Amino acid sequence: MATKVRLQRVNRTRLAPNRRYPAHADRVAAIIATIRRIPKGKVQSYGGIDNEAPRLVGLVLATTSERVPWQRVVHADGSIPKGKRQRDLLVKEGVVMKGDRVDMKKSRAW
Repeated sequence: MATKVRLQRVNRTRLAPNRRYPAHADRVAAIIATIRRIPKGKVQSYGGIDNEAPRLVGLVLATTSERVPWQRVVHADGSIPKGKRQRDLLVKEGVVMKGDRVDMKKSRAW
């Protein structure tokens, strides 16, 4: 079943214009699908989701209107980009913490 991807405007240009860059829209859909595959109690880094374009993962998370488990995406060193709210959601899911960071050795999804 194909996932519908809604794209929003970013700086006067579309994130993935379907007519000009259909491969980009496919990549955005793949990023969203990968984030949805992260199991409860586990996390993945931006680079672990898309090794070639970790910043694109952040852009997709910031601009998508899709419901995705955004809290399960953290920095490679385990630091939490969205602060207390994200940390509280991760702890509630059972993610292992090491101080203020996620213990990536124990909590990385893959």
